[in-house]
Amino acid sequence: MEKRIQPLARDAMAYVLAGGRGSRLKELTDRRAKPAVYFGGKARIIDFALSNAMNSGIRRIGVATQYKAHSLIRHLQNGWNFFRPERNESFDILPASQRVSETQWYEGTADAVYQNIDIIEDHGVEYMVILAGDHIYKMDYELMLQQHVDSGADVTIGCLEVPRMEATGFGVMHVDEKDRIIAFVEKPADPPGIPGNPDMALASMGIYVFHTKFLMDILRRDAADPTSSRDFGKDIIPYIVQHGKAIAHRFNQSCVRSDFEREAYWRDVGTIDAYWQANIDLTHVTPELDIYDSTWPIWTFAEIKPPAKFVHDDENRRGSATSSLVSGDCIISGASLNRSMLFTGVRVNSFSRLDGAVILPSVKIGRHAQLKNVVIDSRVVIPEGLVVGEDPDLDAKRFRRSENGICLITQAMIDKLGL
Repeated sequence: MEKRIQPLARDAMAYVLAGGRGSRLKELTDRRAKPAVYFGGKARIIDFALSNAMNSGIRRIGVATQYKAHSLIRHLQNGWNFFRPERNESFDILPASQRVSETQWYEGTADAVYQNIDIIEDHGVEYMVILAGDHIYKMDYELMLQQHVDSGADVTIGCLEVPRMEATGFGVMHVDEKDRIIAFVEKPADPPGIPGNPDMALASMGIYVFHTKFLMDILRRDAADPTSSRDFGKDIIPYIVQHGKAIAHRFNQSCVRSDFEREAYWRDVGTIDAYWQANIDLTHVTPELDIYDSTWPIWTFAEIKPPAKFVHDDENRRGSATSSLVSGDCIISGASLNRSMLFTGVRVNSFSRLDGAVILPSVKIGRHAQLKNVVIDSRVVIPEGLVVGEDPDLDAKRFRRSENGICLITQAMIDKLGL
Protein backbone atom coordinates (compact mmCIF):
# COMPACT_ATOMS: atom_id res chain seq x y z
CA MET A 1 0.00 0.00 0.00
CA GLU A 2 1.28 3.48 -0.88
CA LYS A 3 2.35 5.66 2.02
CA ARG A 4 -0.03 8.55 2.59
CA ILE A 5 1.60 11.95 2.22
CA GLN A 6 -1.28 13.97 3.67
CA PRO A 7 -4.49 13.26 5.57
CA LEU A 8 -7.36 11.93 3.47
CA ALA A 9 -9.57 14.70 4.85
CA ARG A 10 -7.65 17.20 2.72
CA ASP A 11 -9.07 15.49 -0.36
CA ALA A 12 -12.60 15.14 0.98
CA MET A 13 -15.78 17.19 0.97
CA ALA A 14 -18.25 17.14 3.85
CA TYR A 15 -21.83 17.40 2.63
CA VAL A 16 -24.26 18.19 5.42
CA LEU A 17 -27.95 17.34 4.98
CA ALA A 18 -29.70 20.12 6.89
CA GLY A 19 -33.13 20.33 5.31
CA GLY A 20 -35.15 18.47 7.91
CA ARG A 21 -38.02 20.01 9.83
CA GLY A 22 -37.68 18.09 13.10
CA SER A 23 -41.42 18.08 13.77
CA ARG A 24 -41.05 16.27 17.13
CA LEU A 25 -39.53 19.48 18.51
CA LYS A 26 -42.99 21.01 18.03
CA GLU A 27 -43.07 24.81 18.15
CA LEU A 28 -39.25 25.07 18.38
CA THR A 29 -39.17 24.26 14.65
CA ASP A 30 -42.14 26.38 13.60
CA ARG A 31 -39.77 29.13 12.45
CA ARG A 32 -36.49 27.26 11.95
CA ALA A 33 -35.14 23.94 10.69
CA LYS A 34 -34.00 21.45 13.33
CA PRO A 35 -30.26 21.96 12.55
CA ALA A 36 -30.73 25.68 13.32
CA VAL A 37 -32.18 25.07 16.80
CA TYR A 38 -30.02 26.56 19.56
CA PHE A 39 -27.96 24.22 21.74
CA GLY A 40 -25.44 24.43 24.56
CA GLY A 41 -25.69 28.11 25.47
CA LYS A 42 -24.12 29.57 22.32
CA ALA A 43 -24.22 27.12 19.43
CA ARG A 44 -26.74 25.66 17.00
CA ILE A 45 -27.19 21.92 16.50
CA ILE A 46 -25.55 22.00 13.05
CA ASP A 47 -22.34 23.46 14.52
CA PHE A 48 -21.38 20.03 15.84
CA ALA A 49 -21.27 18.33 12.43
CA LEU A 50 -19.57 21.36 10.87
CA SER A 51 -17.00 21.62 13.68
CA ASN A 52 -16.27 17.91 13.42
CA ALA A 53 -15.58 18.34 9.71
CA MET A 54 -13.29 21.33 10.25
CA ASN A 55 -11.46 19.77 13.20
CA SER A 56 -10.99 16.59 11.14
CA GLY A 57 -9.14 18.61 8.51
CA ILE A 58 -11.90 18.82 5.89
CA ARG A 59 -11.80 22.20 4.18
CA ARG A 60 -14.55 21.79 1.60
CA ILE A 61 -18.05 21.82 3.04
CA GLY A 62 -21.51 21.97 1.50
CA VAL A 63 -24.76 22.39 3.41
CA ALA A 64 -28.04 21.42 1.73
CA THR A 65 -30.99 23.33 3.21
CA GLN A 66 -34.72 23.18 2.55
CA TYR A 67 -37.31 23.56 5.33
CA LYS A 68 -37.62 27.13 6.75
CA ALA A 69 -33.96 27.73 6.08
CA HIS A 70 -33.64 31.48 6.64
CA SER A 71 -32.31 31.43 10.21
CA LEU A 72 -30.01 28.53 9.34
CA ILE A 73 -28.61 30.29 6.27
CA ARG A 74 -28.13 33.51 8.24
CA HIS A 75 -26.27 31.60 10.95
CA LEU A 76 -24.03 29.91 8.38
CA GLN A 77 -23.27 33.24 6.69
CA ASN A 78 -22.46 34.90 10.01
CA GLY A 79 -20.50 32.09 11.65
CA TRP A 80 -18.95 30.02 8.86
CA ASN A 81 -17.82 32.60 6.33
CA PHE A 82 -14.07 32.27 6.96
CA PHE A 83 -13.26 29.62 4.32
CA ARG A 84 -10.97 30.98 1.59
CA PRO A 85 -10.83 29.67 -1.99
CA GLU A 86 -7.16 30.69 -2.33
CA ARG A 87 -6.41 28.13 0.42
CA ASN A 88 -8.34 25.44 -1.49
CA GLU A 89 -11.25 25.90 0.91
CA SER A 90 -14.94 26.30 0.17
CA PHE A 91 -18.22 26.61 2.00
CA ASP A 92 -21.33 26.18 -0.16
CA ILE A 93 -24.85 26.84 1.11
CA LEU A 94 -27.12 24.84 -1.18
CA PRO A 95 -30.84 25.62 -0.79
CA ALA A 96 -33.35 23.61 -2.77
CA SER A 97 -33.33 25.92 -5.79
CA GLN A 98 -35.00 23.83 -8.49
CA ARG A 99 -31.78 23.58 -10.47
CA VAL A 100 -32.63 20.19 -12.02
CA SER A 101 -36.32 20.89 -12.64
CA GLU A 102 -38.33 24.06 -12.27
CA THR A 103 -40.94 22.14 -10.30
CA GLN A 104 -38.69 19.93 -8.20
CA TRP A 105 -37.46 20.58 -4.66
CA TYR A 106 -35.26 18.06 -2.85
CA GLU A 107 -37.29 14.86 -2.87
CA GLY A 108 -35.09 12.96 -0.40
CA THR A 109 -31.62 12.87 1.14
CA ALA A 110 -30.04 11.35 -1.96
CA ASP A 111 -31.76 13.85 -4.24
CA ALA A 112 -30.34 16.69 -2.10
CA VAL A 113 -26.89 15.52 -3.21
CA TYR A 114 -27.84 14.56 -6.77
CA GLN A 115 -29.22 18.00 -7.61
CA ASN A 116 -25.80 19.51 -6.81
CA ILE A 117 -23.59 17.00 -8.63
CA ASP A 118 -22.10 19.65 -10.90
CA ILE A 119 -21.02 21.78 -7.92
CA ILE A 120 -19.48 18.75 -6.19
CA GLU A 121 -17.62 17.65 -9.31
CA ASP A 122 -16.24 21.18 -9.81
CA HIS A 123 -14.39 20.83 -6.48
CA GLY A 124 -12.59 17.71 -7.74
CA VAL A 125 -12.44 15.95 -4.37
CA GLU A 126 -11.77 12.21 -4.14
CA TYR A 127 -14.00 11.44 -1.15
CA MET A 128 -17.45 12.48 0.01
CA VAL A 129 -18.48 12.47 3.67
CA ILE A 130 -22.28 12.69 3.88
CA LEU A 131 -23.47 13.97 7.27
CA ALA A 132 -26.75 14.54 9.08
CA GLY A 133 -26.89 18.10 10.41
CA ASP A 134 -29.04 17.43 13.47
CA HIS A 135 -27.05 15.36 16.00
CA ILE A 136 -24.83 16.26 18.95
CA TYR A 137 -21.47 14.44 19.00
CA LYS A 138 -17.71 14.85 18.49
CA MET A 139 -16.07 12.64 15.86
CA ASP A 140 -12.85 12.55 13.84
CA TYR A 141 -13.95 11.79 10.27
CA GLU A 142 -10.31 11.25 9.21
CA LEU A 143 -10.33 7.89 11.02
CA MET A 144 -13.49 6.86 9.20
CA LEU A 145 -11.97 7.92 5.87
CA GLN A 146 -8.90 5.80 6.59
CA GLN A 147 -11.02 2.73 7.31
CA HIS A 148 -12.98 3.34 4.10
CA VAL A 149 -9.82 3.38 1.97
CA ASP A 150 -8.09 0.52 3.78
CA SER A 151 -11.13 -1.77 3.53
CA GLY A 152 -11.80 -1.08 -0.17
CA ALA A 153 -15.45 -0.37 0.63
CA ASP A 154 -17.95 1.16 -1.77
CA VAL A 155 -19.60 2.83 1.21
CA THR A 156 -18.61 3.06 4.87
CA ILE A 157 -21.45 3.77 7.30
CA GLY A 158 -21.04 5.32 10.74
CA CYS A 159 -22.77 3.16 13.36
CA LEU A 160 -23.64 3.34 17.04
CA GLU A 161 -23.59 0.29 19.27
CA VAL A 162 -26.93 0.35 21.12
CA PRO A 163 -28.87 -2.20 23.19
CA ARG A 164 -30.59 -4.42 20.62
CA MET A 165 -34.20 -3.63 21.48
CA GLU A 166 -33.47 0.11 21.64
CA ALA A 167 -32.52 -0.01 17.95
CA THR A 168 -36.09 -0.40 16.70
CA GLY A 169 -36.27 3.31 15.79
CA PHE A 170 -33.06 3.26 13.70
CA GLY A 171 -31.80 1.86 10.47
CA VAL A 172 -29.91 -1.23 11.69
CA MET A 173 -26.85 -2.92 10.14
CA HIS A 174 -26.70 -6.71 10.06
CA VAL A 175 -22.94 -7.37 9.84
CA ASP A 176 -20.62 -10.36 9.63
CA GLU A 177 -17.53 -10.92 11.79
CA LYS A 178 -15.50 -8.44 9.69
CA ASP A 179 -18.16 -5.68 9.95
CA ARG A 180 -19.20 -6.11 6.33
CA ILE A 181 -22.89 -5.19 6.11
CA ILE A 182 -24.95 -8.11 4.80
CA ALA A 183 -28.35 -6.49 5.34
CA PHE A 184 -29.70 -3.03 6.14
CA VAL A 185 -33.05 -3.01 7.95
CA GLU A 186 -35.05 0.18 8.49
CA LYS A 187 -36.66 0.37 11.98
CA PRO A 188 -36.92 -3.41 12.51
CA ALA A 189 -39.22 -4.88 15.15
CA ASP A 190 -36.55 -7.49 15.95
CA PRO A 191 -33.12 -5.91 15.26
CA PRO A 192 -30.22 -8.23 14.37
CA GLY A 193 -27.49 -8.47 17.00
CA ILE A 194 -23.76 -7.95 16.57
CA PRO A 195 -21.68 -11.12 16.01
CA GLY A 196 -20.09 -12.00 19.33
CA ASN A 197 -22.28 -9.47 21.15
CA PRO A 198 -25.88 -10.48 20.43
CA ASP A 199 -27.46 -8.13 23.00
CA MET A 200 -26.22 -5.09 21.04
CA ALA A 201 -27.09 -3.81 17.57
CA LEU A 202 -25.41 -1.45 15.11
CA ALA A 203 -27.62 1.57 14.40
CA SER A 204 -26.94 3.94 11.52
CA MET A 205 -25.77 7.47 12.43
CA GLY A 206 -26.65 8.81 8.98
CA ILE A 207 -22.93 9.26 8.22
CA TYR A 208 -21.66 7.83 4.93
CA VAL A 209 -18.24 7.88 3.22
CA PHE A 210 -17.93 7.28 -0.53
CA HIS A 211 -15.38 7.69 -3.26
CA THR A 212 -16.82 10.66 -5.14
CA LYS A 213 -16.96 9.00 -8.57
CA PHE A 214 -18.75 5.95 -7.18
CA LEU A 215 -21.30 8.15 -5.40
CA MET A 216 -21.99 10.23 -8.51
CA ASP A 217 -22.52 7.06 -10.57
CA ILE A 218 -24.88 5.53 -8.01
CA LEU A 219 -26.87 8.78 -7.66
CA ARG A 220 -27.33 9.01 -11.44
CA ARG A 221 -28.52 5.39 -11.52
CA ASP A 222 -30.97 6.11 -8.69
CA ALA A 223 -32.26 9.30 -10.35
CA ALA A 224 -33.14 7.27 -13.44
CA ASP A 225 -35.17 4.77 -11.37
CA PRO A 226 -38.84 5.90 -11.33
CA THR A 227 -39.60 3.66 -8.32
CA SER A 228 -36.94 5.19 -6.04
CA SER A 229 -37.81 7.50 -3.16
CA ARG A 230 -34.39 9.22 -3.62
CA ASP A 231 -33.28 8.45 -0.06
CA PHE A 232 -29.93 7.15 1.24
CA GLY A 233 -31.45 4.93 3.93
CA LYS A 234 -34.30 3.55 1.84
CA ASP A 235 -32.70 3.27 -1.61
CA ILE A 236 -28.96 3.98 -1.97
CA ILE A 237 -27.59 2.00 0.97
CA PRO A 238 -29.74 -1.14 0.47
CA TYR A 239 -28.72 -1.19 -3.21
CA ILE A 240 -25.00 -1.05 -2.36
CA VAL A 241 -25.39 -3.67 0.38
CA GLN A 242 -26.93 -5.99 -2.21
CA HIS A 243 -24.68 -5.19 -5.17
CA GLY A 244 -21.45 -3.83 -3.69
CA LYS A 245 -19.32 -3.69 -0.54
CA ALA A 246 -20.69 -1.85 2.49
CA ILE A 247 -18.66 -1.66 5.70
CA ALA A 248 -19.76 -0.54 9.18
CA HIS A 249 -17.60 2.00 11.03
CA ARG A 250 -18.13 1.91 14.78
CA PHE A 251 -18.47 5.31 16.40
CA ASN A 252 -16.33 4.38 19.40
CA GLN A 253 -13.36 4.03 17.04
CA SER A 254 -13.44 7.71 16.04
CA CYS A 255 -15.37 9.42 18.83
CA VAL A 256 -13.40 12.39 20.21
CA ARG A 257 -13.17 12.37 24.00
CA SER A 258 -11.41 14.63 26.46
CA ASP A 259 -9.95 13.31 29.72
CA PHE A 260 -13.33 14.02 31.36
CA GLU A 261 -15.51 12.05 28.93
CA ARG A 262 -15.92 8.39 29.86
CA GLU A 263 -18.42 7.22 27.23
CA ALA A 264 -18.78 7.83 23.50
CA TYR A 265 -21.34 10.67 23.40
CA TRP A 266 -24.00 10.92 20.68
CA ARG A 267 -27.47 12.41 21.05
CA ASP A 268 -30.43 12.92 18.75
CA VAL A 269 -32.10 15.88 20.46
CA GLY A 270 -35.21 15.41 18.35
CA THR A 271 -37.85 15.60 21.08
CA ILE A 272 -38.57 18.27 23.69
CA ASP A 273 -37.56 15.86 26.47
CA ALA A 274 -34.29 14.85 24.76
CA TYR A 275 -33.48 18.48 23.91
CA TRP A 276 -34.08 19.68 27.47
CA GLN A 277 -32.13 16.77 28.97
CA ALA A 278 -29.07 17.21 26.74
CA ASN A 279 -28.88 20.92 27.54
CA ILE A 280 -29.42 20.43 31.29
CA ASP A 281 -26.83 17.62 31.32
CA LEU A 282 -24.22 20.26 30.48
CA THR A 283 -24.83 21.89 33.89
CA HIS A 284 -23.49 18.83 35.74
CA VAL A 285 -20.14 19.10 37.52
CA THR A 286 -18.63 16.62 35.05
CA PRO A 287 -20.99 16.41 32.06
CA GLU A 288 -20.91 13.50 29.63
CA LEU A 289 -20.17 15.99 26.80
CA ASP A 290 -17.16 18.25 27.34
CA ILE A 291 -17.78 21.49 25.45
CA TYR A 292 -14.77 23.05 27.19
CA ASP A 293 -12.29 20.84 25.31
CA SER A 294 -10.07 23.36 23.50
CA THR A 295 -8.45 20.60 21.40
CA TRP A 296 -11.78 19.99 19.60
CA PRO A 297 -13.63 23.33 19.69
CA ILE A 298 -17.26 23.68 18.67
CA TRP A 299 -17.20 26.65 16.33
CA THR A 300 -20.23 28.93 16.05
CA PHE A 301 -21.24 32.51 15.38
CA ALA A 302 -19.56 34.35 18.24
CA GLU A 303 -21.61 37.47 18.85
CA ILE A 304 -19.79 40.48 20.28
CA LYS A 305 -21.68 41.00 23.52
CA PRO A 306 -20.87 42.31 27.02
CA PRO A 307 -20.27 39.81 29.85
CA ALA A 308 -23.04 38.34 31.98
CA LYS A 309 -23.92 40.37 35.06
CA PHE A 310 -25.37 39.43 38.47
CA VAL A 311 -26.74 42.27 40.59
CA HIS A 312 -28.39 42.87 44.00
CA ASP A 313 -27.34 41.20 47.24
CA ASP A 314 -30.27 41.54 49.63
CA GLU A 315 -31.63 38.62 51.64
CA ASN A 316 -34.55 37.85 49.31
CA ARG A 317 -33.23 39.64 46.26
CA ARG A 318 -29.89 38.21 45.23
CA GLY A 319 -28.56 37.71 41.72
CA SER A 320 -27.13 34.18 41.84
CA ALA A 321 -26.62 31.01 39.83
CA THR A 322 -25.65 27.48 40.86
CA SER A 323 -24.87 24.57 38.50
CA SER A 324 -25.83 26.78 35.56
CA LEU A 325 -24.43 28.02 32.25
CA VAL A 326 -24.98 31.75 31.66
CA SER A 327 -24.01 33.28 28.31
CA GLY A 328 -22.90 36.81 27.48
CA ASP A 329 -25.24 39.80 27.71
CA CYS A 330 -27.37 38.12 30.38
CA ILE A 331 -28.42 40.16 33.42
CA ILE A 332 -29.55 38.25 36.51
CA SER A 333 -31.11 41.04 38.55
CA GLY A 334 -32.01 39.89 42.05
CA ALA A 335 -33.08 36.44 40.79
CA SER A 336 -31.78 32.94 41.42
CA LEU A 337 -30.93 30.18 38.94
CA ASN A 338 -30.33 26.51 39.63
CA ARG A 339 -29.40 23.81 37.10
CA SER A 340 -30.30 26.12 34.23
CA MET A 341 -28.91 27.22 30.87
CA LEU A 342 -29.28 30.79 29.62
CA PHE A 343 -28.43 31.70 26.05
CA THR A 344 -27.28 35.16 24.99
CA GLY A 345 -29.15 38.29 26.01
CA VAL A 346 -31.53 36.91 28.65
CA ARG A 347 -32.91 39.22 31.36
CA VAL A 348 -34.17 37.70 34.62
CA ASN A 349 -35.78 40.23 36.95
CA SER A 350 -35.98 40.42 40.74
CA PHE A 351 -37.53 37.77 42.99
CA SER A 352 -37.73 35.21 40.14
CA ARG A 353 -36.55 31.62 40.53
CA LEU A 354 -35.48 29.31 37.71
CA ASP A 355 -34.79 25.60 38.18
CA GLY A 356 -34.12 23.26 35.27
CA ALA A 357 -34.71 26.07 32.77
CA VAL A 358 -33.39 26.18 29.19
CA ILE A 359 -33.83 29.81 28.12
CA LEU A 360 -33.15 30.66 24.47
CA PRO A 361 -31.74 34.06 23.38
CA SER A 362 -33.25 37.46 24.20
CA VAL A 363 -35.92 36.22 26.62
CA LYS A 364 -37.20 38.65 29.28
CA ILE A 365 -38.49 37.17 32.54
CA GLY A 366 -40.64 39.41 34.73
CA ARG A 367 -40.45 39.74 38.51
CA HIS A 368 -41.67 36.98 40.84
CA ALA A 369 -41.75 34.35 38.05
CA GLN A 370 -41.24 30.76 39.24
CA LEU A 371 -40.16 28.51 36.37
CA LYS A 372 -39.23 24.85 36.75
CA ASN A 373 -38.36 22.32 34.02
CA VAL A 374 -39.06 24.60 31.06
CA VAL A 375 -37.77 25.36 27.57
CA ILE A 376 -38.51 28.98 26.59
CA ASP A 377 -38.24 29.91 22.92
CA SER A 378 -36.24 32.97 21.87
CA ARG A 379 -37.58 36.50 22.37
CA VAL A 380 -40.40 35.42 24.68
CA VAL A 381 -41.53 37.91 27.35
CA ILE A 382 -42.54 36.08 30.54
CA PRO A 383 -45.10 38.13 32.51
CA GLU A 384 -44.66 38.98 36.18
CA GLY A 385 -45.63 36.28 38.65
CA LEU A 386 -45.97 33.44 36.13
CA VAL A 387 -45.64 30.03 37.82
CA VAL A 388 -44.76 26.96 35.73
CA GLY A 389 -43.83 23.52 37.01
CA GLU A 390 -46.06 23.23 40.08
CA ASP A 391 -49.50 22.35 38.64
CA PRO A 392 -49.21 19.78 35.80
CA ASP A 393 -52.85 20.09 34.72
CA LEU A 394 -52.70 23.88 34.52
CA ASP A 395 -49.36 23.74 32.69
CA ALA A 396 -50.78 21.31 30.11
CA LYS A 397 -53.71 23.66 29.39
CA ARG A 398 -51.49 26.70 28.86
CA PHE A 399 -48.27 25.33 27.34
CA ARG A 400 -46.79 22.39 25.44
CA ARG A 401 -46.14 19.85 28.22
CA SER A 402 -44.07 16.77 27.32
CA GLU A 403 -44.37 13.19 28.54
CA ASN A 404 -41.68 13.88 31.14
CA GLY A 405 -43.25 17.11 32.35
CA ILE A 406 -41.09 19.60 30.46
CA CYS A 407 -43.02 22.72 29.40
CA LEU A 408 -42.19 24.39 26.10
CA ILE A 409 -43.23 28.06 26.17
CA THR A 410 -43.56 30.32 23.13
CA GLN A 411 -44.71 33.92 22.79
CA ALA A 412 -47.95 32.81 21.11
CA MET A 413 -48.78 30.71 24.17
CA ILE A 414 -48.05 33.64 26.48
CA ASP A 415 -50.22 35.97 24.38
CA LYS A 416 -53.18 33.60 24.74
CA LEU A 417 -53.00 33.92 28.53
CA GLY A 418 -54.00 37.59 28.30
CA LEU A 419 -51.79 38.54 31.25
